[in-house]
Amino acid sequence: MYSILVIQQKMIGDVLLSSILCEGLKKKYPEAIIDYLVYPNTIPVIKNNPFIDTIIPFEKEYKDSKQSFFKFLKKIRNKNYTMVIDAYGKTESNLITLFSGANEKISYYKWYTSIFYTSTIKRKPITLTNAGNALENRLRLIHKEEDIVANIIRPMIFLTNEERISAKKYLQYNELDAKTPLIMISVLGSSKEKSLPPLYMAKIIDFIALITQGNIIFNYIPNQIREAKEIYDLTHKTTQKHIHFNVFGKNLREFIGILSHCTMLIGNEGGAVNMAKALDINTFTIFSPWIRKDVWNMFEDGKHHDSTHLIDYNPEIYKEVTYKKLKNKSIELYKELTPERIIPKLNNYITNLMK
Repeated sequence: MYSILVIQQKMIGDVLLSSILCEGLKKKYPEAIIDYLVYPNTIPVIKNNPFIDTIIPFEKEYKDSKQSFFKFLKKIRNKNYTMVIDAYGKTESNLITLFSGANEKISYYKWYTSIFYTSTIKRKPITLTNAGNALENRLRLIHKEEDIVANIIRPMIFLTNEERISAKKYLQYNELDAKTPLIMISVLGSSKEKSLPPLYMAKIIDFIALITQGNIIFNYIPNQIREAKEIYDLTHKTTQKHIHFNVFGKNLREFIGILSHCTMLIGNEGGAVNMAKALDINTFTIFSPWIRKDVWNMFEDGKHHDSTHLIDYNPEIYKEVTYKKLKNKSIELYKELTPERIIPKLNNYITNLMK
């Protein structure tokens, strides 16, 4: 039996994006068994994916204990994989690939890890379609360059009818009716370096409430509640009447169910944006100054999906410096990405969408 292991030990957005490899491989090798190795906390975004035969969780104990990791490597070895696609490319996945014993071992090119693989692929800075650079580079792991455009795949999240109905009932219970626009705000990124300053975000939310007169819910993780409440308190009193601060999912699948009923998601770039796109929900993304927009602005069309980035207003900043070098300056650079700059484009986006 032809069997393939795909490895992506990373964050939620990366795991969701790399799930296209499973779909692409299933289409390429219909009879193959496709397993996907990920961190346990990311499993909800790939649950019920019909292109994945088995989800293999990379447990915390494998990182903490060499003995546990070695036992895990033996389990991988016993699965007799034919092929391994390593989309992660770090020490752990290098060793997993090596111990798999697979005939084909494919990953991205790094001169110091090439010995672990039978084939390595160089990432390319060019973007061939509006799928984005991050997605196209993943497809290069399983397709020839000339076949990329013809094999573009959109990441998808697969909710059950029961999950959708349960989310709808929860929204109705909280008096959020389907006739009024429901806007989810990604108020915080995964770190301060990926989050629009609180006062700026509050002004953006004030504008959204004014122009849509819709219901607003916040997206944040439990340990960010203090920062989310700070943004809420900075909004105008009339805006706060539109915000349903305590409406949120108790877990990631519940969050996804709620998101599936939203009109649009607006806010900081991150996993929530990728999940919205995978559910075919409209998005407007505010990129951190140190994140490459052309890499992560997947399927941006200026209509259903649009975004803003400091490079749109101050391109000279990016002429002679790498994005990574700007990471430590991101909080300072965010000061230049003012609401006054963002709102005109956001206004056009919302206005056209609501027509």
